[in-house]
Amino acid sequence: MRILITGSHGQVGQALVAALAPRHDLISTTSATLDITRRDTEAHIIAAQPDLVIHAAAWTNVDGCAQDPDRAYTVNGLGTRHVALACQRLDVPLVYISTNEVFNGCSTEPYLEWDTPAPINAYARSKYLGEAYVRELLNRFYIVRIAWVFGGTRNFVNTIRRLAAAGGPLRVVEDETSNPTYAQDVAAAIARLIDEPAYGTYHFVNEGYCSRYNFAREVLRQSGLEHIPVEPIKLKDYRRASTPPSFTPLRNFVGAGDLGIVLPAWQDALARFLRKEA
Repeated sequence: MRILITGSHGQVGQALVAALAPRHDLISTTSATLDITRRDTEAHIIAAQPDLVIHAAAWTNVDGCAQDPDRAYTVNGLGTRHVALACQRLDVPLVYISTNEVFNGCSTEPYLEWDTPAPINAYARSKYLGEAYVRELLNRFYIVRIAWVFGGTRNFVNTIRRLAAAGGPLRVVEDETSNPTYAQDVAAAIARLIDEPAYGTYHFVNEGYCSRYNFAREVLRQSGLEHIPVEPIKLKDYRRASTPPSFTPLRNFVGAGDLGIVLPAWQDALARFLRKEA
């Protein structure tokens, strides 16, 4: 299959290229080669004649989105609209990578695929706008929500290790909870998903969930740095431009129950990432 991937230099994009290259003809694009905010995005995608598009490009700087919401809506919202319109004209399916942050965090149980989104910050609203365009414009689509992704060079895991290597102590939020998720596992799940014409919304996250604080503690433990002190703090004490939802674990119900696509436990995923980094 001929697959066009947007955002191929991002954490998920790089993992997708690695996972899909052995079996598919890939067209990898970056912001330098395909500016999704431009109206001519459609023409560029149509000219490439893909059989499927995976839209992984996004502006994921949550605090930056809070400071410049118009840019967030332009990149994550209108950019997705341009990609979806191209898929509409080509009559090909689209995989749209979305986020756990489309939920408001008020639940006491992990969110299911059919729960009603209620985004509370500009990043989340812009990503949900992307979901809305996909649903509005296409009949064949996969919306894949992910959470707390690590896998490239800039991520929470490497930040914790870098700060710990400097001697600490660390201060980490204890009342923000979700699923640490390895980009390679997401890519492997999507590679299986696109073999099925089972369109709809999926939650692909590593099994289990934890707080940022406990995630950091596990990173230190597996890195042999558990002697570094970690102080738990509250979201309200961590000054930043955006406020994330406090409790947004996702539950992979549809993919697991209908297609047998289950991602490993997040602790196992972390161990594999750290071995790869070593």
